[in-house]
Amino acid sequence: MDDIKAKEEGGMKMGKNKMKTNRSAAKRFRVTRNGKVMRNHAYAWHKTGKKRRSTLRRLKRKGQVSAAEKERVLRLLGMK
Repeated sequence: MDDIKAKEEGGMKMGKNKMKTNRSAAKRFRVTRNGKVMRNHAYAWHKTGKKRRSTLRRLKRKGQVSAAEKERVLRLLGMK
């Protein structure tokens, strides 16, 4: 009954709000099956001619988010 009134009045029925995933965080971070939060390294893609090959190989590998930042990143991803 209330649903019909809400539709007729042009309003929305109020209920539980879903949390939205932060899309910029979703593109930057990945969560593994074991719960690790992985990230890309900084300084890996610009001015690569000056950097050693070993440095570039190391920067291309994924890094793990620190324990201090992990809770905040998981909240942005909608997992906490």
